[in-house]
Amino acid sequence: MMILGVVRILQPVHGYDVRRELLSWNADKWANIQPGSVYHALKKLVDEGALREVGTSQVGSRPARVSYEVTEKGYEQFRDLLSQYLWSAGESHVDPFMAAFSFLFEVPRQETVAVLRNRATQLRAANEGMRAAIVSGWAAPDIKPANVRWMLELNMARNEGEIAWCERIAKEIEDGAPYLTEELAARWALARGGEIPQL
Repeated sequence: MMILGVVRILQPVHGYDVRRELLSWNADKWANIQPGSVYHALKKLVDEGALREVGTSQVGSRPARVSYEVTEKGYEQFRDLLSQYLWSAGESHVDPFMAAFSFLFEVPRQETVAVLRNRATQLRAANEGMRAAIVSGWAAPDIKPANVRWMLELNMARNEGEIAWCERIAKEIEDGAPYLTEELAARWALARGGEIPQL
């Protein structure tokens, strides 16, 4: 969807400019678009008939650059994906941190506190990067669409909520908050041959 959308905005457009535009939106962070995958995605979309090559150009000894446009099929695919993702609540998003956090009792408390504080630090750094992108990218508002700035602000707000959560849970764990009720810990100990998981 992201590739189709950017091509539609900028068409006809070279792959390099698609990649550069997505990176200026920080899409590698919040949409999991890896810069190196853009060219492969463009070729795949051409093979599927969603994009068409409309020309090539070459500057000096640099490799020739292919320009792309969205086909009617590609526009329909883009609109379908756009509608699907706008109306979903993100049920398909899988966060490996959440999966790992469900086994918290397997990790020493000190490590868990360090993990949570490190996650908060990483999220703060991500927010600083997004703030910098907003300041530099929207200094001239006619260049970037406002909705991209709003998306970065949404991600920053989510990160702020998670930062506060990480700090609160790290403090609760440091203060000795139990992971399991005594009854559940006893049942698990029986199932594990007497080994008592962290409370």
